[in-house]
Amino acid sequence: MAMEFINTEKAPLPVGPYSQATNVGGRLFTAGQIPIVPETGELAIGGIEAQTRQALENLRAVLRAAGSDMKYITKVSLFVINLDNLSIINRIYSEYFDCGYPARTCVEVSRLPKDAELEIDAVAFVP
Repeated sequence: MAMEFINTEKAPLPVGPYSQATNVGGRLFTAGQIPIVPETGELAIGGIEAQTRQALENLRAVLRAAGSDMKYITKVSLFVINLDNLSIINRIYSEYFDCGYPARTCVEVSRLPKDAELEIDAVAFVP
């Protein structure tokens, strides 16, 4: 089974030796997306709300580059530096899913790359 490596300039380019996603037989595994604005390379400004939206937009861009989309996500992992922000994150997160919610894991961590407030990765399929 062939593996395809996915990278798009519509999401932040990798800052290390990894791809934004890999597609193996129609199963798509994304790298964690932090809230970097692709055009500037800087974190989104505006606190947890802006960072949540940017991370989800980055995730969407990677999925679309692979021929998938948010509605094809089966599993999400969400890493946050402050679980007290979960109600805000959940409100924005729910706007990105109109066909039901995928399975999800949410973990509080001590630190994320670039001192982001959250990081999101996903497993999806390519229709």
